[in-house]
Amino acid sequence: MRRLGISIYPEKDTEEHIHTYLKQAADFGAKRIFSCLLSVTKNPEEIKAEFKRMNRYAHELGFEVVLDVSPKVFSKLGISYSDLSFFQEIEADGIRLDQGFTGNEEAMMTYNPQGLSIEINMSNDTHTVDTIMDYEPDTYHLTGCHNFYPHRYTGLSLDHFISCTQNFKKYGLHTAAFVGCASEDCFGPWIAKEGLCTLEMHRNLPLDVQIKHMIEIGLIDDILISNCYPSEEEMRRLKKLDLSLVTFEVEPVESLPELFHKVIFDELQMNRGDVNENMIRSTQTRVKYASETFPIFNAPAIIKRGDVMVESSLHGHYAGEVQIAKADMENTGLTNVIGHVREEELFLLDDLRPWQKFRFVEK
Repeated sequence: MRRLGISIYPEKDTEEHIHTYLKQAADFGAKRIFSCLLSVTKNPEEIKAEFKRMNRYAHELGFEVVLDVSPKVFSKLGISYSDLSFFQEIEADGIRLDQGFTGNEEAMMTYNPQGLSIEINMSNDTHTVDTIMDYEPDTYHLTGCHNFYPHRYTGLSLDHFISCTQNFKKYGLHTAAFVGCASEDCFGPWIAKEGLCTLEMHRNLPLDVQIKHMIEIGLIDDILISNCYPSEEEMRRLKKLDLSLVTFEVEPVESLPELFHKVIFDELQMNRGDVNENMIRSTQTRVKYASETFPIFNAPAIIKRGDVMVESSLHGHYAGEVQIAKADMENTGLTNVIGHVREEELFLLDDLRPWQKFRFVEK
């Protein structure tokens, strides 16, 4: 099951405020917490007490907690890679290794008696995970997670992201990646506040659109909000978000007839397998509603990219077919335009896969 997650940074805020956010995040459906030990500056006992309180409260709300660590953190806190009991003491569920080893060490760590998940950095297109797999790890306790990038223009390209992720998915491993809130007031573990995303193309996109893109790509299991804190509007959108498939937000035309509203917003849509460059076609509606009559009520001369269409009955056996324009086109006069996809989501049209399912959500 795909999960939504959040990030918290105890050294940057009060426990009271963090607890409030955890309750809000549980309300909008988040199930996992990423937190970072890389930037913590307190002494080991303070860190242990603070994280134990936080993790215990998180567990009460149903969260899984994974902590980002490095050799420097291990040295500072007196932790050995052969003894991970420190993380059990602070009630963490897993650790993310920001830096790796030879492969044998990571494989051995997956057999830790504490039952912690061991998460590997996914953002380098190397054979690291292949080497780890050569050493026969416990794959039920081995996962992968991408980096986030607070400096503008340093995030991953889409092609690199997909290649890196497929290195892990070919072994059936659980994966994670980051998306970021839009506000300039949002913060992460570092000084830079230029967004905090895995994919550079996400840096200026609305939070829910970034998540929709991750869903469309289909390779990421846990989608983690990397910075604090989402706005009330962002949280409202997250609460309504369907994590199981791509959704397109559509603003319908005025006085949309009930039949057209039903065909668009009540049905599961599916991109046909014989895809083309001009439009996305969802044809099951013309089968289900074959006995209905679809009159012409809004057929502009030019169909614009992002327009959502329903074919009229004058188009014969195409009647009731749902389409989304991927390019501007001339209208034959037989095609109804019933609404338009949200502008920030238009790029999602280009990468919808053959047979991929989707839904429309009314603005």
